[in-house]
Amino acid sequence: MGENDDSEIIEHHVAEDMEKKRTRSHASSFMESASPSEADGRSSTQSSHRLLAYSDALISIIATVMILPVAHTKVEDNEELKESVQLLLTTKIAVYLMTFLIVTVAWAAHIRLFQVIVRIDDCLALLNLACMMLITFLPYTFSLMATFPQNILGILLFCACVIVIGLIQAVIVVYAFSRPFLLNEQIQISENQTFYKHHILKVIMRVPIMCLFASIFSFIFFQLSYVLLAVVIFLPYISQSLKWCRSKAIGQVEETPDSMLFYTYHPNEPLSKERVEAFSDGVFAIVATLLILDICEDNVPDPSVVERLYNGCLIAALQDYGPEYLAYFGSFATVGLLWFVHHSLFLHVTKTTRFMGLLNTFSLAFVGGLPLAYQLTHEFPRNSRNELEAIQISCVIIFFAGIFQLAIWVVALYSEQETLHPYVRYGGREHVFMLAKLALYPCVALGTFFLTCILSKFSAPIFHLMEITVPFAFLVLRLLVRVGLLLLRLVFCPHRADPTTALEEEEEEETRMPFNALVT
Repeated sequence: MGENDDSEIIEHHVAEDMEKKRTRSHASSFMESASPSEADGRSSTQSSHRLLAYSDALISIIATVMILPVAHTKVEDNEELKESVQLLLTTKIAVYLMTFLIVTVAWAAHIRLFQVIVRIDDCLALLNLACMMLITFLPYTFSLMATFPQNILGILLFCACVIVIGLIQAVIVVYAFSRPFLLNEQIQISENQTFYKHHILKVIMRVPIMCLFASIFSFIFFQLSYVLLAVVIFLPYISQSLKWCRSKAIGQVEETPDSMLFYTYHPNEPLSKERVEAFSDGVFAIVATLLILDICEDNVPDPSVVERLYNGCLIAALQDYGPEYLAYFGSFATVGLLWFVHHSLFLHVTKTTRFMGLLNTFSLAFVGGLPLAYQLTHEFPRNSRNELEAIQISCVIIFFAGIFQLAIWVVALYSEQETLHPYVRYGGREHVFMLAKLALYPCVALGTFFLTCILSKFSAPIFHLMEITVPFAFLVLRLLVRVGLLLLRLVFCPHRADPTTALEEEEEEETRMPFNALVT
């Protein structure tokens, strides 16, 4: 980078240090002005970091393990996979996606709640544990809904859990506002704490109220209950659309004295970047673990079978599991590289928004489906119709897992001044390199899908070749990007034929040209 980049980075860090000093000085002055009872209460509190880490780990596990009933569904060799997948889509896969999305909605609500509450005491910790207990019970209610779709008991249990979760969160809000030293700095110094409390309670209780209506409609027309549960996922965007329509119809509504940073239902509402990363890491780690659990469960031969069929030769017995091992290593590499791309993406991001969190949720939902892809790719006889369709399903899962990561980057670029680090807000080779990282898996998965349609007899070798070559492509990706940009420059700017001069000019342009100006 050039000197301008370095100075901007230094100014950015200096500004951060000054902001931290102002926060510390404000906190000390607040402690000095607090009453003795408030000071004693504050001394009995602790940071919420460990509680939030525990909650993120718990919710990521619960959201991801719901793929197990789908991945362990056995399809017979003489049964058409297309028909089985259609049956799965109407039951288990749909239930998995709804479970994942609704659990992550509860997790996002937890993030927003603890962006308001920054410190905890024993009472808040116990209330949070009660909330986590009910959230971890949600997958069981969805399993009942999938197994008995015509029975309303599963819907009633789910709605009851969500209603109780909402009531517990309302108690947490009331308790925290009765002890302002538990709240963040902005609310502590605000003169409108009552407004904040009522606004947050109103937002928290919207989802339980919708679930109450869903439970009532389950006795009348239970299909409508599923529609209401699906609306819960997109409630922020529906609310924002209705607000926009109301503003167009009757004009702008007068704003409140305090600007609400949280609980706004706005797509640009900030979410904790650290918690988004922690939750995502948990999902990737659990998916990778589920892959090896399947190997340990299904690919350890029985000693009596080894003795009877292979004359005690364990190596000969394990050779029959060769395709399973190949599928495992390929699937693990896919999960690991998708995490690597996700990690690279969030290194550049300073602030995540609600909309970026939703795109991240969709990406993680398809990452959670990779154990299903692993099971399908080695489940059927070679060169069968079922094997071809299983490989194509795996390509679709990988494509959507990658394309939503690419969408996060596009959204971050759209508001780069707020969401990206100062030293990456430039066009040129680094942005192209990040774009190539994010586009690699969607492009490869899409190409593999169409290639297997054309060369159906070689679908398995093509798919395994894709899994093997993509890690090597990541190793040489930076070189490929530089060569590609150089070739484009030679084609479109032939007067800059000297490669050395072209690279030097490119680096100079990167240091002085913002991304928006480059796009324009």
